[in-house]
Order: sequence, then structure tokens, then C-alpha cells
Amino acid sequence: MRRLALVTLVVDDYDEAIRHYTEALGFRLAEDSPRPDGSRWVVVEPDAGAGATGTALLLVRAGGDTQRSRIGDQTGGRVGFFLYTDDFAGDHARMLAAGVTFVEKPRHEPYGTVAVFQDLYGNRWDLLQPAR
Repeated sequence: MRRLALVTLVVDDYDEAIRHYTEALGFRLAEDSPRPDGSRWVVVEPDAGAGATGTALLLVRAGGDTQRSRIGDQTGGRVGFFLYTDDFAGDHARMLAAGVTFVEKPRHEPYGTVAVFQDLYGNRWDLLQPAR
């Protein structure tokens, strides 16, 4: 079996990013392990339910000016991440209450209900409930 397991997301601060992804976006902290070089191996993933597997985020603290310049704009302003849900209304309301910034109102498209939001650093995401 082959699957995409991790996607790296460059962040400014580990703990700040963990709080945002777990509290505001409802992810779970899958791993937070110190590394010999002083960095940490931090993995967060959407809480998909028992036994479900999907792609997780590897949160990596920026090292140097080049990486710092990419924080919040890793895809040149395009939506780069897609968070699928089976409860758009519930997740949208919970995320708004947690302070997540949505850059548009929810809309209905042939492929599902969607709204673009920004994470803590400004990366653009789709919250998407696919059409049945």
C-alpha cells in the first residue's frame, strides 16, 4: 500500500502552531518528540475517527530567513490545503467561535459546500463537505 502520509508546514513557533491546529481547527496532536538538534518532530492530524488514516501535517519551525519568508504563504496565495468534513455547518460554526478567519461566506458548488479560511499564519485552506 502507498499513501501520502505527511505534508510539511513551516511555522514560526511549535507550541503556538500546536494550539492553533488542535484547538481552533480540531486536529489531534499525534506526536511531539524532541530531536537531537534541538528541533522537534511535531505531527498533527485531523481527528478522523477510530481507525481512519489520512494525511497529517509535520509542523516544522522555520530555520533561517528563506524558510521564515515562506511562513503563511507556502503556495503563493493559493488555497494549498483541503480539510474535508462530513459536518460543514458544525465545523464552520466551531471554527468561527474559535477565532478562525474565513475569507468568504460558505458557498454551494457542484462538488460540495466550501469556504476558504486562513490558518494562524495566513495559509489558505478550503473547508469542504463533498457533495453526495
